[in-house]
Amino acid sequence: MNLASLDLNLVVALRALLEERNVTRAGRRVGLSQPAMSAALARLRRHFDDDLLSRVGGHYELTALGQVLLDRTSTACDLLERLFTSQADFDPAVEEREFTIVSSDYAVAVFGAELARTVHREAPGIRLRFVQTPPGIVEQTATLLSTTDGLLMPHGIISGFPATELYRDQWVFLVADDNPDVGERLTRDDVARLPWVTYQRTYDAPAVRQLGMLGIEPKAEVSVDSFTVLPFLVAGTRRIALVQALLAERLRGVAPVRIMEAPYESVPLQEALWWHPVHTHDAAHMWLRETAARVGASVTGHDVRATQGAGHPADG
Repeated sequence: MNLASLDLNLVVALRALLEERNVTRAGRRVGLSQPAMSAALARLRRHFDDDLLSRVGGHYELTALGQVLLDRTSTACDLLERLFTSQADFDPAVEEREFTIVSSDYAVAVFGAELARTVHREAPGIRLRFVQTPPGIVEQTATLLSTTDGLLMPHGIISGFPATELYRDQWVFLVADDNPDVGERLTRDDVARLPWVTYQRTYDAPAVRQLGMLGIEPKAEVSVDSFTVLPFLVAGTRRIALVQALLAERLRGVAPVRIMEAPYESVPLQEALWWHPVHTHDAAHMWLRETAARVGASVTGHDVRATQGAGHPADG
């Protein structure tokens, strides 16, 4: 199909019709009269060879194709909006704009907070919006990146998109101060036999794959979608948890747990800001990426003090 032959105004009309499921309301939403929106619906029906909206009693419902197009049209409109709001020049001191970044609570705590402080100092009109990494990120990467400004995620989970390198981290374990089953050092046997608190998504997939190669299958007793609550679910129990070292350092003292080195050479974590190619030459997004890289380079804490003895609580 030749894109040049399409009326892109119909994309806006299609989104309004599918979301409102009412010709009059859809027309009001996009500034068209009821006859003009009816004409747009007729053109769309001819194009797709489908009713899109079918009357059921006193209201309209989406056809099967209309339901499929609902999400796709929303994504297309968001992508077009980002495409046509791209800027050749960007002055962070005076511009006003919101950037949406998808992230886990770990990346917000370790990197996002410092990024927000830097933006506050250097670009007072810029707003940052962090949203939680959704399930199924691997299957939805293209759609997600096309409708946001970036995704904070380490290498080893997604690929095929440009990325700005930020910082390196490593994996450590959390163990309760009073866990009677763990001595001065955590052993592979401890990791294999003790119950776990796990992060339930695939965010830490490389680390989990490494455990599998070592013949260790974590016995998940509790699963959560937040890294920052792990210390509270480990404290006072026999459970252990795998967590990023930089986050563990920032959480020292929030719960009576020890930070312990892995009993094997754990795979390092390289955090990156992933983005859609549509943003490549957008001056505002280039500024965001450059700022993110600068902030990432300033992230410190690689000399994590893993507690190896029961007499050294994590709040020391």
